[in-house]
Amino acid sequence: MYISKISIKGFRNFPDNTIEFNDGVNVIIGHNNAGKTSLLKALGLIIDNDEARRLEIDDFSKQSSLAELQAQPPKVTIQLILKESLNEDPNSDDLVMVSNWLTNLQKPYDAALTYVFSLPLDKLSDYQQALTHATDKDTAWFTIKHEFLRFYTYRIYGGDPSLQTVADSDSLQKFDFQFLNAIRDVERDMFTGRNTMLREVFDFFMDYDIKSVDDSLKNKLQKQEEIKTLRTQFSTKADELLQVLHTRMHEGKQQILSYAKQTGATFNNAKPDFAGSLSDVDFYSALKLIIGYDHNDIKIPATHNGLGYNNLIFMSLLLAKMQVNADGNYLGGNAKVFPVLAIEEPEAHLHPSMQYKFLKFLKENKESRKVRQVFVTTHSTQITSAVSLDEIICLHNDCGVIHVGYPGKTFPATDAGQNAKTYVQRYLDATRSDMLFAQKVIFVEGMAEQLLVPTLAKYCGKELEDHHIAIIPVGGRFFDNFLHMFDKNNSFAIPKKVACLKDRDPERQKIIGGRGFTKCYPYSFNQDTANFTYKDHISDKITTYNGHPNIQFFGQDHPKGKTFEYELCLENIYSDILITDSISNRSEILELLNLYNQNKTLQDLLTELRASGANQEIETAITSLTDPSWTEDDKKKAVVASRYLASVGKGENALELAEKLEKNLLLPISVTMPPPVATTATNTSSTVLSTPPATPGTGPAVAQSVSHRLDFKVPSYIQDAITWICQ
Repeated sequence: MYISKISIKGFRNFPDNTIEFNDGVNVIIGHNNAGKTSLLKALGLIIDNDEARRLEIDDFSKQSSLAELQAQPPKVTIQLILKESLNEDPNSDDLVMVSNWLTNLQKPYDAALTYVFSLPLDKLSDYQQALTHATDKDTAWFTIKHEFLRFYTYRIYGGDPSLQTVADSDSLQKFDFQFLNAIRDVERDMFTGRNTMLREVFDFFMDYDIKSVDDSLKNKLQKQEEIKTLRTQFSTKADELLQVLHTRMHEGKQQILSYAKQTGATFNNAKPDFAGSLSDVDFYSALKLIIGYDHNDIKIPATHNGLGYNNLIFMSLLLAKMQVNADGNYLGGNAKVFPVLAIEEPEAHLHPSMQYKFLKFLKENKESRKVRQVFVTTHSTQITSAVSLDEIICLHNDCGVIHVGYPGKTFPATDAGQNAKTYVQRYLDATRSDMLFAQKVIFVEGMAEQLLVPTLAKYCGKELEDHHIAIIPVGGRFFDNFLHMFDKNNSFAIPKKVACLKDRDPERQKIIGGRGFTKCYPYSFNQDTANFTYKDHISDKITTYNGHPNIQFFGQDHPKGKTFEYELCLENIYSDILITDSISNRSEILELLNLYNQNKTLQDLLTELRASGANQEIETAITSLTDPSWTEDDKKKAVVASRYLASVGKGENALELAEKLEKNLLLPISVTMPPPVATTATNTSSTVLSTPPATPGTGPAVAQSVSHRLDFKVPSYIQDAITWICQ
């Protein structure tokens, strides 16, 4: 049996939501205020028998309108559906436990528990009359809090809630719900035998070598007799120790008791004395947990360890206690049947590798049935990387509306869909699972875009961090694999806003004898349709996702575009701001920039190219270009951009360029310059957050001083993506 579903209405930030659970580990993730803590609280209201079940005014969902509040008093309804597990042990007590709560008698059976917190019907008339005077929601809630909340009652119904059959307390007591919140603090005396929890654990595991023997080898009565003998032996030795103590205290005791005589405590022949006995249970208080290390003989109390380490120990003891609570031989009819462990943000006190080990530990305990179901809320990418997509549940708060996503269920059942799921599962390592936690996501092709886009956003006047946007490189062109998880048209998806920055990457293939498409330059695209077929990688994507509710593609969707780096060069042809120390062919590119800004001819630029096969390809393609839409200026820009693209080392250059652009932002705008304006380039529009660019023929920009901010243009498709994602 397992909790398969919870439906929550009117509770905190859950106006009306249903969340499905796994039989085993459930890792619940989401950004802050997405409802993770409230979800665990909702679970506890039904199955945590030690938790107060009355609610406060702030536990109600506040999404009801004033008219709705005036018509009916607010109510909280939480329903759990318990379902038969796959291959459930027919000899377990599960079915007996839920027999009075069944809603489906067929296999697999279903049972329901429903918590209702509501105003009694006899107060409805008074309520409606009082709320007629409310002029706004704040007044209405104030009236509810001070005049009616005290009359609210709760009930837990078993089975069909419309029958209002109250669930029997004895069956509810079979749940063992242990909840560790994120602000927990381990008590300093928790690791001594004086602590109640530890005493219970000690008592259960005492003589465990006897208790754990298989019943076929030693029956219950034999075990009890053996343990009884050991207790008697212990008591005998304890009595001997007490007698030694009495002997050592004989004279001292007489002195102590003499004071009793003097104060009159011996009145009426009363004789004070000292006596007692010690059992093994009494000795628990003398025990304390210590930590020893293999590399030396030093042993220190557990209370002297760090908070994170002690939390691990505490959780292990808690699991041991749950094993105690579930043992029918030990507790008889008081034993728990369904132990549930809920942990809020285990990463609060654990470093990354410990988080991974801890989750593995929880899974192992679930497999051994010491815990039947585990619920973990987390912000940790380490924990999400340690579980499967099927074990992750995402809560996403979009402008106050809670959406629930199940990443593992978003992939089609086709071979292609399952291959995509496998790819994403491998990909979600500790650095890339940020996509599951962020409010919005920008998918990019590689490291260069990942490093530079946050800086480019600043040139567009945006801070991506303020919008909780994660930038995720997908390793090339594998966008589709990830989009399954976020496609709002899929009911299981996490409906986050997703922008995809994808290169145009024009390609061609020989019509006769072609063995696949190969990359080509924009000025070669569609120039020889008699011998080649052509395609690009952005046009279809933009068309497909045009009008999509939450996913959009952006790229160099003009005929002169190629890649991210190529576009940067086209837009910043008047400046050397893109030229970093690590770029290869540095002197050649600087000279090409100089020639362009001196308004030299196309032939002058081609003559500057070094002798190489790649440069010969550029020259041949450019000089044979007859398309009238390509002006002389377009061709010159294309020569510089082609050489820049071929000279960029993706990672190192992107790091240097990001740093250079960040420093440029810190420089003051020259007082002699006009204020920032937005301009449009000749071939592609782009935003300028600095001064208008120099114009061809006015001299090379590479010679200008860096005492003020250099002009830098953000390619229009990136600006469009940033504007859209930040809306």
